[in-house]
Amino acid sequence: MRNITGHGMFATLVVTLVALAGCGTRGANAPAVETRSAQEIADAEYYNGRSAPKSTIWDIFRERGDAATVGAVNKYLWNASLEVLNFLPVQSVDPFTGVITTGYGTPPGGGREYRATIYVSDPALDARSLNLALATRSGPVDAGTLRAVEDAILTRARQLRQADTRF
Repeated sequence: MRNITGHGMFATLVVTLVALAGCGTRGANAPAVETRSAQEIADAEYYNGRSAPKSTIWDIFRERGDAATVGAVNKYLWNASLEVLNFLPVQSVDPFTGVITTGYGTPPGGGREYRATIYVSDPALDARSLNLALATRSGPVDAGTLRAVEDAILTRARQLRQADTRF
């Protein structure tokens, strides 16, 4: 009796597997199904706002875009802004949005306190990528002072890029 029950269960299992295997086949007139890689699916979900793409240990071997960017900003403008305005205490930095906010500080040899908000809006090393707001305790600075600080930041950014290309 025992062997017959075992063979009956085996036969039932085989019939069930065959029936389920037939469910996945498509007919001759069925539309073709597009196949996508797991990375393409993850990217599509990310850009549709569903979830963030999954990362793996193998991502370290993937190609990284332009080396001149930090997050979404130009690293030369970012570093030049921090170097030129190094006398100002940094309150917050966000390389992904490109915003640097400083507190009040006095430049070397100066008597007036300044504060700055720097916004690097683009990965390009371009004057349009740099937006600077400079103020004193009594209000915004004049246009000449603002232009001189912007020029100093842009000049330093170009120097940093030239130093990188020598290697």
